[in-house]
Amino acid sequence: MIKNAIYNLFYFYELLIIVRIFMTWIPNINWEAQPTKTVRIITDAYLNIFRKFIPPIGGLDFSPIIALIVLQILQTVIVGIL
Repeated sequence: MIKNAIYNLFYFYELLIIVRIFMTWIPNINWEAQPTKTVRIITDAYLNIFRKFIPPIGGLDFSPIIALIVLQILQTVIVGIL
């Protein structure tokens, strides 16, 4: 039961990051309006860790890809331990 809850939390956070990636493709999005502000605040807390080490290259931010890979590895390790 706890294993499924933790798995679902990781999955939900991965979905939020994917939604955040798609939102960056909308040129006129208002990042201060709800619900975009909430998604931005929740995901940037994690993504900023990777943005410190992986700067945008040619205007493209690759940090979400690395962040998703690390999140999936953490999910596999933590759920595997439980």
